Amino acid sequence: MTTHPSQTELVVVPGRGRKGRRAQDSAPRRPGLLQFGHWWWALPGILLVIGIHYVATVFGGAFAFTNWSGIGSFEWIGFDNFAKIFRDPSKLLALWNTLFLAFGSVILVNIVGLGLALGLNRGLKSRYTLRVLFFMPVVLSPLAVSYIWKFIFDFNGPLNTFLHGIGLGDLAKAWTGDPVFAIWTILIVIVWQQTGFAMVIYMAGLAGVPIEIEEAAAIDGANLWQRFWHVTLPAIRPAVAISTTLGLVNGLRVFDQILALTGTGPAGATATLATEVYKQAFTLGNFGYGASLAVVLTAIILVFAIIQQRVTNPRSED
Repeated sequence: MTTHPSQTELVVVPGRGRKGRRAQDSAPRRPGLLQFGHWWWALPGILLVIGIHYVATVFGGAFAFTNWSGIGSFEWIGFDNFAKIFRDPSKLLALWNTLFLAFGSVILVNIVGLGLALGLNRGLKSRYTLRVLFFMPVVLSPLAVSYIWKFIFDFNGPLNTFLHGIGLGDLAKAWTGDPVFAIWTILIVIVWQQTGFAMVIYMAGLAGVPIEIEEAAAIDGANLWQRFWHVTLPAIRPAVAISTTLGLVNGLRVFDQILALTGTGPAGATATLATEVYKQAFTLGNFGYGASLAVVLTAIILVFAIIQQRVTNPRSED
């Protein structure tokens, strides 16, 4: 009759139980179904993402090659919708406005956001209050922010009142109704609302920059600009990549601010590919044409996102 050692004997008498423990260790173990880390735990979420996002996107993109109106039957027309896009001057203007808002907002948001992050990364007593104030526009509704700015840009609004007050009344105009300046008002609103988000990303990157490296560069005689360009900026390159990628994607698909400020006017001067997708598919009932515009916009986002990642990837220098 064999007896198994108790838990006390295993601790007090080290020799007892080793043989049995070796036998247990050598025996194959069957992984339990509820073992932590199994890939199939994520299977419900994966199926939902594939079904709702990717499958729906593929089906929606397939309609870009049809003349479907959203109701009833349709015919396959090949690339006629895409040829129509690049023959239409209004759609080419929408494409130009899309690129202008995307790259304009990315450049300005990241420059201003990085400047704020560098300034608030120092030992200012009011830095926490200033961080909250600069970040607050990010959490506000884009529609609410746009309507506030629409009041500011109104012909009888605060901006023109201020210009009249300082003797520059000749510059006053209906800013959102001017074909030249309307697109700039949208850019100003986008930059004002998204700068705080870029600031937070850069502050997180600056928190990981060792202060000893900057001090060593200063001792070696590097001035403020040289320390920033050769020490700080290379260290926060991952933050630059994240901020510019998110800013580029958001700029390419800007929608709420345009509808609230200008309604794509005057005379379509502020229309973008995103607003044209909505107009063609849901207002005019040209669902196939709207789907083709959405495919073009998606392709542009993918291409520029890949290029941007290649440019800002730290490994590209290796």
